[in-house]
Amino acid sequence: MLSTLPAFLAACLLIAASPGPSTILIIRNALRGRRAGMMTVLGNETGVFVWGLCAALGLTTLLQASRLAYDGMRIAGVAVLVGFGVHTLRQARRADGADLAGAAADAAPRPWRAYRSGLLLNLANPKAGVFAMAFLPQFVPPSVPAGVPHFAAMTALAGVWAVFETGYYAAYVWGVGRLRRVLERPGARRRLERISGCVLIALGVGLAVES
Repeated sequence: MLSTLPAFLAACLLIAASPGPSTILIIRNALRGRRAGMMTVLGNETGVFVWGLCAALGLTTLLQASRLAYDGMRIAGVAVLVGFGVHTLRQARRADGADLAGAAADAAPRPWRAYRSGLLLNLANPKAGVFAMAFLPQFVPPSVPAGVPHFAAMTALAGVWAVFETGYYAAYVWGVGRLRRVLERPGARRRLERISGCVLIALGVGLAVES
């Protein structure tokens, strides 16, 4: 597996660098504090590992084989994305008439809530499960036989994937923290909240209408 590790890490970098719902949520929560941002990252990467484990067990094949199972997960994903988006727009509206520093402190989610939001957003996305099933087996060396060794190899890759993305998104949280003074200006904060909310809702609508 060491021979495939450099290519696997390069692929993980490309995946992490592709913006998506999780990236939006991590940045949004990081604006409320580094702790909230990191807990969101940990929740998201727990979801990544869970999907990887499901792929190793072959459970994610159900999403590809069963239209009913995929559509059920898709509807749940739409509800989660739109729910997060609406909540974000409400936060922006509340910030319009509030003192920014006080609003930021009040809006900071508790660590468990931030973790749960990252986990829920990841697990509610059926594309993540289908992607894990397609992605991880490509990097299992052909010499690894089917059965327990194959399961162990895919589980190990899922763990490496989650740890790598944790480090990558931690840099996001650190960067947002460094820019927090600028981003917390009333006008900038409200615009970011509105943009984040609209993007999350748009992603939910896109998931809803996909064929």
